[in-house]
Amino acid sequence: MSSKAVTGLFLSVVLVANARASNDAERFWPQWRGPTANGVSPSGNPPTEWSETKNVHWKIALPGAGSSTPVLWGNRLYLTTAVPFGARQTSTAQRQPRRWGPPPNPDASRRHRFLVLAIDRSTGETVWETTVREELPHAGTHEFGNFATASAMTDGEHVWAFFGSRGLFCLDMEGRVLWEKDFGDMRTHMSFGEGASPVLHDEFIVVPWDHNGESFVAALRKITGEQVWKAERDEVTSWATPRVVEYDGVAQVITNASNRVRSYNLATGKLLWESSGMTRNVIPTPVEADGIVYVMSGFRGNALQAIRLEGARGDITGSDAILWEMDRDTPYTASPLLYDGTLYFMKRNSHILSVVDAASGKRHYQERLESLNDVFASPVGAAGRVYVTGRQGTTVVLEGGSEYKVLATNSLDDDFDASMVVVDGEIYLRGKNLYRISE
Repeated sequence: MSSKAVTGLFLSVVLVANARASNDAERFWPQWRGPTANGVSPSGNPPTEWSETKNVHWKIALPGAGSSTPVLWGNRLYLTTAVPFGARQTSTAQRQPRRWGPPPNPDASRRHRFLVLAIDRSTGETVWETTVREELPHAGTHEFGNFATASAMTDGEHVWAFFGSRGLFCLDMEGRVLWEKDFGDMRTHMSFGEGASPVLHDEFIVVPWDHNGESFVAALRKITGEQVWKAERDEVTSWATPRVVEYDGVAQVITNASNRVRSYNLATGKLLWESSGMTRNVIPTPVEADGIVYVMSGFRGNALQAIRLEGARGDITGSDAILWEMDRDTPYTASPLLYDGTLYFMKRNSHILSVVDAASGKRHYQERLESLNDVFASPVGAAGRVYVTGRQGTTVVLEGGSEYKVLATNSLDDDFDASMVVVDGEIYLRGKNLYRISE
């Protein structure tokens, strides 16, 4: 075979491999908010009806506690959890009691095993379990919180698990730790705990670190853990996962926070643009489509900005780059869903759903989903449907679009703070148990 033919064959193999990897990334659920980062499963077609006795393919009890969303690649799910053990000890959280607000997590005074699990998608059996750290947490969490809140990430060749103050860990597909990175101890507001997830994009992992201390956002090489850049930030505690957006040939890291909304060049860390900030205690992850980014928050106030990336440079506060704004009915905890040109978001943590046109901000409808209570999980879209899951086990399935139509209401015997995962014809819901729902 000639050298020209060998070169052509090699290029063909590379192109096929790249196409397969791209298709897998779009089909599976590689990180928080799924393959589109907007909460949408482009190829999923899951059931609309289920119960404890209908369409539950398997249900397994999970060790410890966690509200991180599972991720899925191939025939395996990967998730994080924290298992308390041993006697209670005098912890930092106990020495600094709160003068107001909800009570702290009582498990903060016990040592924890921080675990990464690989679970067989077909059977629900645990393939491997790796303890990446054992320690006593330096601070507590909100009473609804836990110590495994950040979602894992995978590219089908590695798994990355982030436990905040315990560190970031890279594992191979058999559960062996390849490297780890320690960022120090995070000091969150009111010791409410940690929550933002890192973001995987091309060769980079973006790590958010906003707290009541020296805040920053950093980019690491995903294979080695080497730090590429670190941008200091004048920010207080937030729990918002960044959003990486490719626009005009440049990948931007967009961060949602209380003081400022900012965009950084993914390759260099250079600040590209910024705007006025959100409310306090920012949690929702930005979403993006067609060159427009949507950021929102809803604690002690309401804020939503639709930001046009075209021409966004420097301080864009009050400029034409802010396409439209809203100052009511925005979410506190759940991130929005952006699906087929429509935004879906909850009012604070309630069961009130707003549906608006993403291009104009015009409201299509607002409805109380009466069968739900508080909503912490983020809504998910698939097959023209919208799935909204409440904290006490009920999911309402809606027809997507501008008209309000309930297709089904489904309840399980569990509590759900983690968001739904949809791959192919399957739903995965993580509470105290992990469910696979499929016909």
